[in-house]
Amino acid sequence: MLALLEYLGGANMVALLGCLGGVVLGLAARLGRFCTLGAIEDLLYGGSDLRMRMWGIAIGTAVLGSFTLIASGHLEPEASFYYSIRWMPLASVLGGLMFGYGMALSGNCGYGAIARLGGGDLRSFVIVLVMGVSTYVVLAGPLAPLRNWAFPQIEVTSAVPPSIAHQLGAWTGVAPAFVGLAIGALILIGALASREMLREPKSIFWAVAVGLAVVSGWAGSQWVSSNSFSATPLVSHSFSAPVGESILWAMNGSVRPLSFAVGSVAGVWLGAFIGSMIRGHFRWEACEDPRELRRQIVGAMIMGAGAILAIGCTVGQGITAFSLLAISAPVTFLAIFAGAAIGLRQLIEGFQPAE
Repeated sequence: MLALLEYLGGANMVALLGCLGGVVLGLAARLGRFCTLGAIEDLLYGGSDLRMRMWGIAIGTAVLGSFTLIASGHLEPEASFYYSIRWMPLASVLGGLMFGYGMALSGNCGYGAIARLGGGDLRSFVIVLVMGVSTYVVLAGPLAPLRNWAFPQIEVTSAVPPSIAHQLGAWTGVAPAFVGLAIGALILIGALASREMLREPKSIFWAVAVGLAVVSGWAGSQWVSSNSFSATPLVSHSFSAPVGESILWAMNGSVRPLSFAVGSVAGVWLGAFIGSMIRGHFRWEACEDPRELRRQIVGAMIMGAGAILAIGCTVGQGITAFSLLAISAPVTFLAIFAGAAIGLRQLIEGFQPAE
């Protein structure tokens, strides 16, 4: 591995690791039907909590894996973005509501849209492009000054980072790693406490795979950072700003290095393509109704802007930030759920089940 790192360099190596984890996430979406909007729709209108429990299993697995790395000294979470920036409750709530509502309008989150694109859905290509541009309009474009004024990102100066495990650890005197492992175990046990869930080993397998893919991102970027001479940020999977970053790389990759984000997005597309071919579901699809396309474009715009305010998406906050028990994660995830519920309610008469 060290020889491969020396040959590829830090940027290319971390992109490769992101791609491998992304392939797993893409396969989980196509073969395991791992989908946020689908899980919310099933719970609210389908009478099934199976796919929502899959999210719980993925979160529990990610928390256990991440805090195992922390306890063993193989992960320094203080270097992550989620621990280094002060938590802004209003941004989490407002951004989460916007993201969830936009997700319902467009019919998929960023991760789901990339996965559907891997199956030949050209409508998702539009969603991915619009969402990627929207994120950068708010992150670094014309609306960036307004965002910085309303929600300035201030570095954490406290000795205790904005983490549930660390806050509880400071309050109780228990090591944060132990607190994190205990919380992860409780989440996992709660998600598995269903006869329907236990009768679906394939769903459990793919949910665990998603959690481990997020853990692999932390472990891989930490390893590259520790063994490479180049500066490598500590990151894992997210599909909001990374979609915009991937679009920028596609346009000027000759002068822009690869990154974990670009590898991750490409990996999800590749994994979804492989999964759709395995199931025989690959087919070209396009939007035949201009009204539907308009709704999806508006939804993607709202979703991209909301993701930047919330500093993450269904995967970025809902699993990756959750894996470190960042305080923002459960608040943002609940806000995304509420926003999606509002959007689904608006569209319920003509809404088609998400996959």
